[in-house]
Amino acid sequence: MKSVQPTDSKVRCPWCLGFEDYVIYHDTEWGVPVYDDKIHFEFLILESAQAGLSWATILKKREGYRKAFADFDYKIVAGFPDSYVEELLEDKSIIRNRLKIKAAINNAERFMEVQQEFGSFSNYIWGFVGGKTKVNKLKSMSEAPATSPESDALAKDMKKRGFKFLGTTTLYAHMQATGLVNDHLVDCFRFREVQKA
Repeated sequence: MKSVQPTDSKVRCPWCLGFEDYVIYHDTEWGVPVYDDKIHFEFLILESAQAGLSWATILKKREGYRKAFADFDYKIVAGFPDSYVEELLEDKSIIRNRLKIKAAINNAERFMEVQQEFGSFSNYIWGFVGGKTKVNKLKSMSEAPATSPESDALAKDMKKRGFKFLGTTTLYAHMQATGLVNDHLVDCFRFREVQKA
């Protein structure tokens, strides 16, 4: 990942500074409320792959995941045969971890079960924050939580439903990424922008 500092004078969350891909991700995606099930599924795959790794590593491999996981089409991923798992274990464009790959396939099946029960995965997950973004009004990164009562409840429920590699910390990151919580710092230019999204 190429190291760069933004050339504009906008104030940003410090975690994104240093890498161009991080800055772009922060400025265009992170914290924007997501209601599209395909995007939720994409983040669930990427976040479960991240366990033990940095988000920078995953962002670098995002396009590899897009190709390997059928453009994040959960209906196709749910039907991946064992022979394709073996192929994926040779694919250097993704994280080659059997448990994580098998978890993604399992999670696609569980994802569709949730859709059947709730009408959409979006309906299900937004229910954990009462249907609207929780705004934390953070003044510094040290105030940012790693989990919340909502992510604890979500992780417990998803585990009960059979999802894998999606604990409370990973799911809190999902909630941050998909705008269920707004954890942009209050002085970050995106704090107000994502409120309007």
